[in-house]
This record gives sequence, C-alpha cells and structure tokens, in this order.
Amino acid sequence: MKRFNSLSLQQKLWLTISAFLILAVFLLYIVVIYIYENIYIANVEQRLLQEGMNIAAKYEGGAMTDSFRHIVSLMNDISDTEIVLVNNPRELSACLPFEVDHHSIISEAERQQLLAGKTVTKKGYEQTFDRQIVGVIIPLLDEHRLMGILYLYVPLASIEDVLERIQTFVMIGGMLFLLITVFVGRKIAMHLTKPLQHMQQAAYRVSQGDFSVDIEVETEDEIGQLAKAFNQMAHALAKEDERKKEFLANVSHELRTPLSYVKGYSEALLDGVVKEEAQQKKYMKLIHREASRMQRLVRDLLDLAQLEGTYPLERTPFSIAQLIEETMEKYEPIMQEKHIHLLFDLDHDLIVDGDPDRIEQVLQNLLDNALRYTPSGGTISLRATNKHPMCELVITDSGQGMSKEDMERLGERFFRADRSRSREHGGTGLGIAIVKQIVKLHGGSIRFESEQGKGTTVYVELPLYDES
Repeated sequence: MKRFNSLSLQQKLWLTISAFLILAVFLLYIVVIYIYENIYIANVEQRLLQEGMNIAAKYEGGAMTDSFRHIVSLMNDISDTEIVLVNNPRELSACLPFEVDHHSIISEAERQQLLAGKTVTKKGYEQTFDRQIVGVIIPLLDEHRLMGILYLYVPLASIEDVLERIQTFVMIGGMLFLLITVFVGRKIAMHLTKPLQHMQQAAYRVSQGDFSVDIEVETEDEIGQLAKAFNQMAHALAKEDERKKEFLANVSHELRTPLSYVKGYSEALLDGVVKEEAQQKKYMKLIHREASRMQRLVRDLLDLAQLEGTYPLERTPFSIAQLIEETMEKYEPIMQEKHIHLLFDLDHDLIVDGDPDRIEQVLQNLLDNALRYTPSGGTISLRATNKHPMCELVITDSGQGMSKEDMERLGERFFRADRSRSREHGGTGLGIAIVKQIVKLHGGSIRFESEQGKGTTVYVELPLYDES
C-alpha cells in the first residue's frame, strides 16, 4: 500500500485500468465456464432425455423384438447421439467404445431407480478419447420387470474443442485487448494528468509568491473547470497581494506625514528654536492635531481588521429614527458653525434588527463625509423609510459631488475623492470601507449616487426586525 501511495497519479490510473481489465478478462472466462457447465450440458442432458423418451415410447412390452431393435439402430444411425439397447446392464460395457465396469456405470441404487421406472443421468469418462461424456439411462419396463435399458450418450469432445477455442480466443483476444487498452489508457491517463501536473507546478510557483501563473484550459470537463478555478484563485491572490502591498504603502504614507510633523515640531520646541509662548502653543496644537490623526488612523485600522474577521455583532431591535436623532445632536454645533441646514424625514415606527453601536458608527462616518464636503450654507437631508423587509436610510448632501471614476473606487482603503481637502479636515480614507463592512455584516446593502457639482446621495438598506 505504501508503494502504491508513492506512485504518481498517472501510474496509479494506469495500474487501476490494467487491474480492472485483467479482472474483466478473468470474469469473462468464468462466465464462459459457467455457461458451458450449467447451461450447455444441461441442454444436452435434456435433449438426450427427450430423445430417449421418444424411443422408449415405441417399446410395447415383452421381450425385445427385432422391429424395436431396428428402430433403435436406425435412430442411432441418423442421430449424433450414441444409442445402446441392452437386455442386461452387464452387457453395457461390451457396447461402449471403452473399457468400463458396469457396476461403475449403474450402481445397485441406480438399478433400483430403473426398476422404479426412473431415468438416470450419468457423466462418464471416455478413456479412449480422453473425453467426458454425458449419458442418460432409460428403463424399459414390462409392468414391474426391467426388460432392458436404453443408454444414450454423447461425447463432449466437440464441446470441449469449442471451449478450448473459446479459451484460446479469450486469452489471445484478452491479451490484445489488454495491450490496446493499456496503450489507450496510458494516453488517457496522460491526457487527464497533464493539466494536473501543470497545476502542481503552478501551485508550487504560487506558494513561492509568483501569482502570474496561468494554466491553459483545454477542456470543459471537471479538470478544465478546476484549471479555470485555479486561474481565478491565482488572479485573486495576485490582486490581494497587490492590495496588501498598496495597503502597507498607504499606511506608511499616512503615518509618515504626521510623524514627521510631530518629530519636527517637538525638536523645535526641545532645541529652543521657538521662544515665543504664542508660537510654542501653536506648535503644541499642531503636535496634538497630528497625534489625534494618528490615533484615528490606528483606531480605524483596528476597527476594519475586526470587522473583516469574525467580529460578533450584538444584535438587538432598536428604533432607527431615535438613533438618528441622538446621533444628529452631536453634530448640531458643527452644523450651526457652518450654517448647514438639516432636513429630516423619519418613520418612527421602523424597528431595525442590528447592532446599534455599529449602526451609529455608520451614521457618523457618512455624516462626517457629508459635512466635510458640504460648503457653508448647504443642506443635508436624512430620510428613513419602510422598504419591507428592509429599512432604507438615505443621506443626501449638497456638496461638490464625485466623478464616476471616484465613485467606482469608493470603499478602497485610504482612497479620498479629494486627498488634500480630506487631510485638511482629518479624514483617514477608511471610513467608507468600515461602513461597507458593517452593512455587509448586517446583511444589508449600500450604494452611492453622485454628480460633480450636485452633491452625493447614499442609500443604505438594513434588515427590519421580524416580530414573528
């Protein structure tokens, strides 16, 4: 078993085909033997019995007449069966074409069967021709006296010759069939295992970090589908590797800027370059601002890592209208400062099944973006309506809007529609990615509509609480 397991798939397939083929030839030989012994010989016995009974039916009782003997002789001449008529079983050995003891042909028990009017079927061995024979012994009774017997037998030489020819055909044909099948099976095995070997080599290259592999798909069967799936996996891994590299580069870039500021301003303070108290306070505020940016960045990164893992939501039924109103209270000072008008259209009967803390995080991130890009004197509207079995939350701003290219990239880590302005207002570029992940965990959906110069609308669907 260990040696078999160490073989290649092609060798295993080839050996399996060969083994099954040899087994098929062997079973075919067994079937031939079975047909010969259990069907043909039975038919021969039945034919002998029928022929013997037809002859015995012409016996009218009493001593054997010349007329009856003539009938038996005539039937013997025209039949391929050897028919022997004797008055005494002891005379039987003299009539057979080989030496045999009559007691071995007809035992005392079988003699009693003949006396009872029953036929006896025998298989004997012909020493002269070295053949098996099948014989039928039919009693000729005059009332209860055994006046003679009809012994019909046929040598099985012709049948054995047929069997021998069949055996030869089976052996020669089987060997040829085996060779042809092994040749064809080897070709089939190579055809089947060739793409698997390519996949093995490609998998090794992927394990070494080379995701540029592309297996040629030659068939549409299961192996072809497997090759397609492997190519898709390799392309997905390549994209993920690129995203990982881009993510690391973005994290490094996002941290490098505030760190350089903190380092530069702190060195200026420590070296005494800045002596005026007002200037010192300004530098301290800058250091605090950049430290806060790094803090938000690390927090958002941790949130995103948790949400993309197996983060457990603490789901509970809650009023989405009440959560929106409580969240908006935090933004009133900012809206008053920027003179932004807020419009509400809330259905207070809507009960959402979700994690209220995470949904509040969604609202805050979306409102942060809306406030960030809405100019002074602009408008933000917020609507919550029943779209059974979902609750639709719509947030619309009158900001600068986005292009189609930017819309397609929304949700990418560290992507900003307006990088310079986002940094000015403290954005990390992770907010929409976090929002999308939270909505996905709730089994909801999110989509964006925007046009440059006309603002942006966000549609969020969340599952309603099912009281049943």
